[in-house]
Amino acid sequence: MLIPTIIMGVLAIVFAFLAYQKGGGEHILGFKAAGNMLIQVVPLLIFAFIIAGMIPLLVSQEAIARWVGAESGWRGIFIGTVVGGLMPGGPFVSLPMAAGLLRVGAGVGTMVALLTGWSLLAFSRLPLEIGIMGWKFTLIRFACTFFFPPIAGLIANRLFSGVSVT
Repeated sequence: MLIPTIIMGVLAIVFAFLAYQKGGGEHILGFKAAGNMLIQVVPLLIFAFIIAGMIPLLVSQEAIARWVGAESGWRGIFIGTVVGGLMPGGPFVSLPMAAGLLRVGAGVGTMVALLTGWSLLAFSRLPLEIGIMGWKFTLIRFACTFFFPPIAGLIANRLFSGVSVT
């Protein structure tokens, strides 16, 4: 985490400097926008990290291994796909939860299926998508992406099941 933090810090300083160079107080507007986003996101981050921290305490490693572990096979990939598709929220929710599950023994393929299902299926987003894009487009998009989460999970299981990711 140190290297990404340093990179983001350097980028933030460079961007703030460039905004300052534009003049007219542009950098102040950028800092205000950042503060507003911080106020909106920090509570969500805190709760997501609490959930991720509680998963290992509330769910036994044996249950995780049986249902979504590396040896769970199709069942784990199916569970990961469905849970990912149903998981609400953005990356601030889904990534800490997936990380918490990985730490307690969830399989790489299952978590790949979960995150792919979260990003491609997103059942909670369907009503908004239908409202904006129309039901025909939404149906086409959903039909084209429906099989990718399990396929991605199977590929991850096949190629990376022996790789330690934690």
